[in-house]
Amino acid sequence: MSEPHVTDFDARAATWDDAQKVERAENVAAAIRRAVPLTRSMRALEYGAGTGLLSFRLRNALGPITLADSSAGMRAVAEQKIAAAAAREMRVIDLDLMRDPVPPERFDLIFSMMTLHHVTDVPRLFAAFHSMLNPGGWLSIADLDAEDGSFHGPEVQVHHGFERRTLTSWLETAGFADAAVGDCCEIEHHARRYSIFLATARRI
Repeated sequence: MSEPHVTDFDARAATWDDAQKVERAENVAAAIRRAVPLTRSMRALEYGAGTGLLSFRLRNALGPITLADSSAGMRAVAEQKIAAAAAREMRVIDLDLMRDPVPPERFDLIFSMMTLHHVTDVPRLFAAFHSMLNPGGWLSIADLDAEDGSFHGPEVQVHHGFERRTLTSWLETAGFADAAVGDCCEIEHHARRYSIFLATARRI
């Protein structure tokens, strides 16, 4: 998540985990499990992890998971959940790749859910992800298909979803192989339904 949105996410963190978001995380986790051969030996990073809804639904299929988010409020809730679950294989870090240098640690899987449309420079982010993956590592991203701007409304400066062909092109330009963008699920928001894609790619 880019810096202009941090305060809003801080304020919403304590009540973030509602039933709708839990269901969304379950659907995205199921889609990732179908698309990526997850193993307990994988070191994973969730980018824009928020309270860790998605990471908690994948933790039994992965090795150590790093939850990265730029919102202090979201990180605090995630840390509370990790402590309550005694999830010693999970940790939380402050990371915004539009602001911070690429960290030295490398991963076998990077995944995110509904974060990409908040990122100002998506090709730059994809290049950073490529450098953060081990050879053979996977990238898996769920986000909005192109929409009319009604999901967030005009007061929030975000991408209005993404065209799938554009995403594929950006992934390939960043050096990824086997880029694919497919259907993930639908979500309801403001009494409308929006389609969510799952994009996957590999670093060779």
